[in-house]
Amino acid sequence: MMITTMGCSAQKQAKPLKSKRMTQPTLVYKTKQNYDTLVPVLLSDDKAEIVVYPAPTDVYYAGKLALPTPLKNGYLLDNRGIGVNVAFLKISYQAYSQLTQAPSLAELQALIIDKDPLLELYDCGSRKKFKKPVSELSRAIVRGKLKDYRRLK
Repeated sequence: MMITTMGCSAQKQAKPLKSKRMTQPTLVYKTKQNYDTLVPVLLSDDKAEIVVYPAPTDVYYAGKLALPTPLKNGYLLDNRGIGVNVAFLKISYQAYSQLTQAPSLAELQALIIDKDPLLELYDCGSRKKFKKPVSELSRAIVRGKLKDYRRLK
């Protein structure tokens, strides 16, 4: 999951967060609707404001747009860095990646289409422990073994 570091100032501000893929957790999730091509942001615990959003140059993973990888039974493997407080914007990864800078917070807030899109979210540990994450996780899903991982939602 992505974590933002806030300074000691009295007023907190959302910040773009560059991905740090060295210790990327393996997050598997299912959404209420198909948001596969839409950019995620992270909201505050009360879901009132955006606390983390990507820079347009940060919507890539391994040289490609960081779209989630489809798994079995409608589950997805995260490649961007979502969390329990994820929301999706009504802008695609493709369109967002072509912006010269991130929209303002007010503009981002207006682009939110779902503040509670997740049906399920599992933390399956470090991605490094999987040799073939797509096939291994799909197998776990089909066998009903996703419950063996830490359920976040």
